Amino acid sequence: MKVVLFAGGLGTRISEESHLRPKPMIEIGGKPMLWHIMNIYAAYGYNEFIICCGYKGSVIKEYFTNYFLHNADVTIDLKDNQVHIHNTNVENFKITMIDTGVETMTAGRLKRVLPYTNNEPFMLTYGDGVCDVNIAELMTFHQQHGKICTMTTIQPTSRFGVVNMHEDGTVFQFEEKPEDSGTWILLDSDIVDFGNAWIRCAIRRNWKNYGSKIQFGKNGNLFSFTKSF
Repeated sequence: MKVVLFAGGLGTRISEESHLRPKPMIEIGGKPMLWHIMNIYAAYGYNEFIICCGYKGSVIKEYFTNYFLHNADVTIDLKDNQVHIHNTNVENFKITMIDTGVETMTAGRLKRVLPYTNNEPFMLTYGDGVCDVNIAELMTFHQQHGKICTMTTIQPTSRFGVVNMHEDGTVFQFEEKPEDSGTWILLDSDIVDFGNAWIRCAIRRNWKNYGSKIQFGKNGNLFSFTKSF
């Protein structure tokens, strides 16, 4: 099963970094977030990736094009213009990088890469969706419920503290950045069957008629990165 990675957005919420490179290429521990996500999937046996490039997509292409050389011991004969590779330490990844446009919306990016999924079930995540979801459990969960799509979601924490008060203005409680009581947001690690049906459904915003999505996730194991490190 292939993994589709969204990596074409502008990353405006972390512009102090993304003005130089795509948000998924911001480094954690010396490696891009995109690399960490790919390693998470690879740990569960999924090592074929389709990257939806867009904003500064050349940075992603150059990184992986030169990845083998940058992680190898080499001898270079300048006179004969020959490079001899001695030892290398690279992951067993197969990566397809597709230009999906700078201004393209999310569903449009997915539509452009669907031909590379061979119309088979695939996983889908954002290029900044670093998390500790158990992919094996997610796959089992998806296969058991028989729906077209499984989503992992998170209930966001408020950005601000909250004051609770009676109607007369008397304060009776302070809450420091409480968890939202009703809103869930999509974050990471979708599994999608029958990709073309799903994308048509998404574009038409007609999910209810399909009855085909179900949520998977646990409190505390999904986080979004919107600030610089």
